[in-house]
Amino acid sequence: MTQKSDEPNDVSRRNFVKTSALAAASFLIVPRFVLGGKGYIAPSDRLQIAAVGVGGKGQSDIASFAATGKADIAFLCDVDRRRAATSVNAFPKAKYYEDWRELLDKESKRIDAVSIATPDHNHAINTLAAMQLGKHVFVQKPLTHDIYEARMLTEAAKKYKVITQMGNQGASNDGVRQLTEWYDAGIIGDVHTVYCWTDRPVWPQGIPWPSAKAAIPKDLNWDLWLGTAPFKDYIDKLVPFNWRGWWDYGTGALGDMGCHLVHAPFKVLGLQYAKDVQASVGTVYVDEFKQGYFPESFPPSSHVTLTFPKTGKTRGDVTLHWMDGGIQPVRPDELGANEIFGDGGNGTLFVGTKGKMIASTYGDDAKLLPTSRTAEVNVKQKLKRIPGQAEGHYAQWVEACIAGYGNAEVSAPFEESGPLTEALLMANLAIRGHDIRRPGANGGWISPGKSLKMLWDNQNMRVTNFEEVNQFVKRDYRKGWGMGG
Repeated sequence: MTQKSDEPNDVSRRNFVKTSALAAASFLIVPRFVLGGKGYIAPSDRLQIAAVGVGGKGQSDIASFAATGKADIAFLCDVDRRRAATSVNAFPKAKYYEDWRELLDKESKRIDAVSIATPDHNHAINTLAAMQLGKHVFVQKPLTHDIYEARMLTEAAKKYKVITQMGNQGASNDGVRQLTEWYDAGIIGDVHTVYCWTDRPVWPQGIPWPSAKAAIPKDLNWDLWLGTAPFKDYIDKLVPFNWRGWWDYGTGALGDMGCHLVHAPFKVLGLQYAKDVQASVGTVYVDEFKQGYFPESFPPSSHVTLTFPKTGKTRGDVTLHWMDGGIQPVRPDELGANEIFGDGGNGTLFVGTKGKMIASTYGDDAKLLPTSRTAEVNVKQKLKRIPGQAEGHYAQWVEACIAGYGNAEVSAPFEESGPLTEALLMANLAIRGHDIRRPGANGGWISPGKSLKMLWDNQNMRVTNFEEVNQFVKRDYRKGWGMGG
């Protein structure tokens, strides 16, 4: 049911509204004793999942859902049959679709929930369509590609009252709970500064868009893969992974690792929306004193500073530093000379008035500094741990969906993962501001975004002192690919 890029997206909107009430009413819980003995899982107690994007991370996601024993992978959807092959073989009873719009249009009454693991630029349109049908959603990180989209999905979660979870599995780890308990007990005093860093990207960035187009793989529907993005000819190696380094499709290192590293400070400190952001980025030179200009690609490295207003858990503003491309903060004095900083390539450091604490990727391996304090300090465990930790992130969502809205908690609901995603995308806004150029008075170019602290009007979702960068808060979708409200 592939539509051409210049045709209206009739399927994606035609039947969603009229079927949503029926779909919501079709999920009826039948008591176990009616259908079987002790331990029997009734058919209506099994979550029927449709998976959109079933290769790569999507493949492992749905395998984890199925491993709970409480979910059926009922439908598979992917635009790339090569990448989908493993999932198709693993779930031979699941009906396969190429177009997610056709899947939702035809099978809405047969599914309870949707798992989404498409490239970043299509997350929002996939997710909102499912939510409008009353379906629970599990969405891989980052939640969205644009700030506006993140706000839309946060609000939609409240409106449609479905179970939502973002795929930052570390949100279910013990580490973030241990960090929270130490902080709430006053062990490191008031945190005023946080550092998060990563060795990503591990894909090409700071490069020009290739001039030579490549042949579209025969099993890839290129038009559907592009989705909301502007039409371009296919290039070699963009799919399945290197799209992350291009602004039209990915969200760079911040989108890939930010949800895993910045979640802990959000949760521990109660952060919400940043009030300003500034960035410096790595420069690429293509010849002697000749700087490259590649606005379609992320830079090879960046250091972004975000300021968050005082929360109920801090005495004042919190400054959060993000570093990627292998850049790391100065090692804290309390860390031994031969001790690993974070996990070696990634980490999160909290700086408080009375001490410091640190964690690695996913908020894991939480430690007080010096590390000898970790074993010496004991605080009462107050927060419930998630069975299975990161792997339990999947079972937690499945069980919450079966229990129904308002009857169970999840670790990364949109009400929390939405604002987190917005903060990361604000950091990207500052990075992208470096690519905005104006002609100089004496020839050449000037880049006004390089030296600015961008001031953020959160209510109106706009930078107040650099209008040109606001074009990236909400991008224009390709014709025929709208996102309804």
